[in-house]
Amino acid sequence: MASDLIVLNVMGPYREPKESAFSFDYSVQRPDWATPQGVRIKVSIDSELNHLKTLLDCSGGSVGQQLRVNQILCRAIAEQKLALVDMDGMLSERRDIMVGSFVDELSHLFSSLDQWMKAEQVSLRQLIKDQVGI
Repeated sequence: MASDLIVLNVMGPYREPKESAFSFDYSVQRPDWATPQGVRIKVSIDSELNHLKTLLDCSGGSVGQQLRVNQILCRAIAEQKLALVDMDGMLSERRDIMVGSFVDELSHLFSSLDQWMKAEQVSLRQLIKDQVGI
C-alpha cells in the first residue's frame, strides 16, 4: 500500500537530554490536511542504534568517523520508523505525535524494524563505506 504522506522537512539528530536516544523532527503532510503536522521520532541508542551497529559489525575508524556512522544509521532508522508507524496507522489523524523507541507500548513494531535492518545490511555497509570510508 502506497502512502500519501509527504515529508516536507527533517531536522536532527538531536540528543535527548534525559534518555539514551537521538531524535529527529519531521514536518509531514497529507494532501487532505490543511497544515503540516510535526512528528518526533526517537532512536534508542541502546536498543536500536547499537543493535544495528552489531548487525553491521560496524567498528573502527576515528571518533569523527564513528560520529558520522552514528548520524547515518540513526537517520536510516528514523526514516524506517516513520514508514512503520505510518503503516501502523499512527499518522492517519491530523495531529502532532512523538514516536519513542520500539520497546514497551511499541514493541510490536520492533520485529519489523529488525527485519528491515537485516534486509538492508549490504546497502547500509556500502553507504558507510562510500560516505565515511570504513
